[in-house]
Amino acid sequence: VQLQASGGGLVRPGGSLRLSCVASGGNFVINSMSWYRRAPGNERELVAHITSRGDTMEVDSVKGRFTISRENARNTVYLQMNSLKPEDTAIYSCNANIWSPTKGSVEYWGQGTQVTVSS
Repeated sequence: VQLQASGGGLVRPGGSLRLSCVASGGNFVINSMSWYRRAPGNERELVAHITSRGDTMEVDSVKGRFTISRENARNTVYLQMNSLKPEDTAIYSCNANIWSPTKGSVEYWGQGTQVTVSS
């Protein structure tokens, strides 16, 4: 199973971006999915999480501005980011807990996508 993230870029403060992360490769079931980010000089931090039932959680620093969602038919998780701030600048990575008949439940990481918020 592979995770492919996309949608990053350069945006002005107050702007919006939508990140996507698609899972592919074989027979699998996606359980939970999350977005993390790592800003320069900082530890990686959880940004948002969505369960298999669709229950969501966004951390306080992005609550009201970011929204996580998933499209099960496309094995995709999204992160809609509005009202972006310079402090949101980071490499964003997706994470998924995926079950497959060959490996059981495994954590997978996608490659990062750079988000830069600057005027």
